[in-house]
Amino acid sequence: MDQPPSISILIATYNTPFPLVKRALNSVWRQTNQDFEVILVDDGSTRDPQNQLFNLCKGQEERLLFLRQKNQGQSRAINRAVSLSSGRYLSILDADDEYMPEHLQACLEQMDSYDLIASTTRTIVTKEEDYFVTDRHQPNRLIHVDDCILFATLFGKREVFKRKAFIDGYAADADFFEWAKKRFKVGKVDLRTYVYYRNHPDSTCERMKIKFSGKKENASFRQN
Repeated sequence: MDQPPSISILIATYNTPFPLVKRALNSVWRQTNQDFEVILVDDGSTRDPQNQLFNLCKGQEERLLFLRQKNQGQSRAINRAVSLSSGRYLSILDADDEYMPEHLQACLEQMDSYDLIASTTRTIVTKEEDYFVTDRHQPNRLIHVDDCILFATLFGKREVFKRKAFIDGYAADADFFEWAKKRFKVGKVDLRTYVYYRNHPDSTCERMKIKFSGKKENASFRQN
């Protein structure tokens, strides 16, 4: 019987443009650590009439599980991926971001000290204000992405992810991280091996900034 992989990479996508999903998956195949599986959940996408994503995944069936579900949101899609995973460690990747080649190995090396980590990112922006996102505690203020817990930079031992499901809504990542702090060895580490594209105008973070009108222009930037 084959041994389960060391790492399960969890990806949720919903109408993410195909070239971006392909870029994300290509960054996985280029990892220096190849002991992984991929669980990719399509959360009810409606913008792939030519089945490009399905056909791409079909070519990697030995180490990629692809499934579709009715649209339920990113948190529930990742929760389902967790339930289907078999790796000792779990890693998340947003479908419109990518890993640097050393990302998985760099995260794995942190597991000697932690049960769960979040990490800083190599953040891609169009303009300076893209570095700032809505503060979950004070929506009328903005916070630098380096001071946030970013969903897709979470990497940790299987037992952490199995103990608690991600909740729906903004800052589900921070909620999970704060919960884990009380029960496990948790840390925020400076790796910058995750490439975070903050230049998408339709991203959740950007929609939150627009929701609180005027915040992009008038907010007081603060560092934690």
